[in-house]
Amino acid sequence: MERYYSLEVLEQHLSELRNTAQSIGFVPTMGALHAGHMSLIDRALEISDKVVCSIFVNPTQFNEASDLDTYPRTEDKDAELLERMGCDIVFLPEVSKVYPENHVARTIDYKGLDQVMEGSSRPGHFDGVVEVVARLFDIVSPNFACFGEKDFQQLAIIRELVAQYGYPIEIVPCSIIREPHGLAMSSRNERLSSEQRAQAAVLYDTLREIKSLVSVMNPDELAIWGRKQINQLDFCQLEYLEVAESKTLQPIYRWHECEAARAFVVARFGEIRLIDNLEIYRAEPTF
Repeated sequence: MERYYSLEVLEQHLSELRNTAQSIGFVPTMGALHAGHMSLIDRALEISDKVVCSIFVNPTQFNEASDLDTYPRTEDKDAELLERMGCDIVFLPEVSKVYPENHVARTIDYKGLDQVMEGSSRPGHFDGVVEVVARLFDIVSPNFACFGEKDFQQLAIIRELVAQYGYPIEIVPCSIIREPHGLAMSSRNERLSSEQRAQAAVLYDTLREIKSLVSVMNPDELAIWGRKQINQLDFCQLEYLEVAESKTLQPIYRWHECEAARAFVVARFGEIRLIDNLEIYRAEPTF
C-alpha cells in the first residue's frame, strides 16, 4: 500500500491508472478506523480495480471546537488496518492542501435535506460536508465512492451534490455495521465507558421496537412513542427521534404516503453524541 501526502503526486498517479483503464474506488474517512470503515473498503475492493482511502479530519464540519480537538487521530494504526484489508492507496493531506488560499467552497441546493434532523441540530454542518466531499472528489476523481448508511442524511446530500454538479461518480451505499449488542460502529464509540457502551444499545433496541410496531401505529405516533421510551431513561439525553420518508427525509403521517421510511435517532451518553437509523417500512411493489 502506498501513502500519499501530496495532492500533485497523488493526482499524477491516479491519472496514470485511469490511462490504463483501471477503475478507482474511493472511501473518504476522518480516520480512527473500525470494522464499519473496513466494510466500505471491502465493498470498494469488490467493484473497482484500485481503492483509495482518504484520512482527513475535516475542520469545517465540526460545530463544537471541543469535538474537533478530541476527535481520535490514529494514523499509523489506520494505515496498518488498510494495508491488511488490501487497500491500494491511503491519502493523508494537510488542511492547507485541501483548503488552499484560493479555495472556493462548492454549494448546492439542498432541497430541504438540510432543514431536518442533523441540519437543524448542527447548523452549517452539511456545508462543511459538501465542501470537503466535493474537494476530495475533485482531487481523486473516482469511478465509485462508498458511504455508510449510518450517516444516512449525509448520504442523501452527497447524492444531491453528485447530481447537481454532474460528477461521473457512482455513489455506493453500504449497510451499517454493528457491535454485538447492536450499537452502530463509530469512531466516537471509543470514547464511551464500558457502562455507556452497553447502555447505548438502547438506540438500536428502540429502532427495532419501532419497526415491530409499524402495523399498529402511524409514523407520527411511532415517533412520539420512541421519544417517550428514551426520554424516560436517566443515562442518556435524547436530541431527536424522527420517522421520515427515506428519499426526502421529510416527516410522514401515513404509511401509504411513501415508498420507504426510516427511523432516525440521536442521543448523548455523557458528552458523546451517537447517531443511528433503521429502515422500518417499505411499500409492497405493485405490478
